Amino acid sequence: MKLLENEKFEAINSRLTIETGDCRIIGRIESYSCKMAGDDKHMFKQFCAEGEPHLLQALSPPQTSGISPNKLSKSQSGDEGEHPLCDTCCRKTLFYLIATLNASFKPDYDFSRAKSHDFSKEPSLSWVTNAVNSSLSSAAGGEFGDLKPLLWKAIDDEIGMNECDIYSYNPDLDSDPYGEEGSLWSFNYFFYNKKLKRIVFFTCRSVSAYSLLRDSGLASEFDMELDEEDGVSDDCEDEEAGCGMD
Repeated sequence: MKLLENEKFEAINSRLTIETGDCRIIGRIESYSCKMAGDDKHMFKQFCAEGEPHLLQALSPPQTSGISPNKLSKSQSGDEGEHPLCDTCCRKTLFYLIATLNASFKPDYDFSRAKSHDFSKEPSLSWVTNAVNSSLSSAAGGEFGDLKPLLWKAIDDEIGMNECDIYSYNPDLDSDPYGEEGSLWSFNYFFYNKKLKRIVFFTCRSVSAYSLLRDSGLASEFDMELDEEDGVSDDCEDEEAGCGMD
């Protein structure tokens, strides 16, 4: 998968890191060509050894919540008997989705072991846009409101959203690149245009402000300051009590 340069995406990505006070929103949009070269060709040969590219693979049903799709476990969606796997994609498409993840998160994560049930095919473009808008509007408010029309126009200009199949990556927590403590919600959407042989990948997460402070070491300093303030308050109360006894 080759990352394609897109100045509009670069400008939008610079605005997709949003501080809200309670959390930090971190998002990015990337465009990839599905033309394979080098490592992709080698990986595709290994992938085909497990089944022909045209064979269909069962996908998981789309998640029911727009706020935090990958935080809903399979058990929360119901028993498998009640919610059977309802969509499929060919193995070659599945390979493109996995290769996109590898290219986007390289070198920190390896998704070569991802399975078809880690992915879902979304019911409609409007469902996806509503889910994204709901998540980001709730978290970022006006800052996303200003960005929203530019974001969707840039994606449409790059990929032609009405001509796309849209997939999402919904792994369990062990396979989730955003599964660390402090992650509040996240989503990973793929807009796949077969005619263009191109995928636009839109990934975003929300991280609690306290976890960011803790990771930087500032949280422990803040807690110490609070402890010291509590100690001063206790001393003052003791002194006042002592004065009352004299």
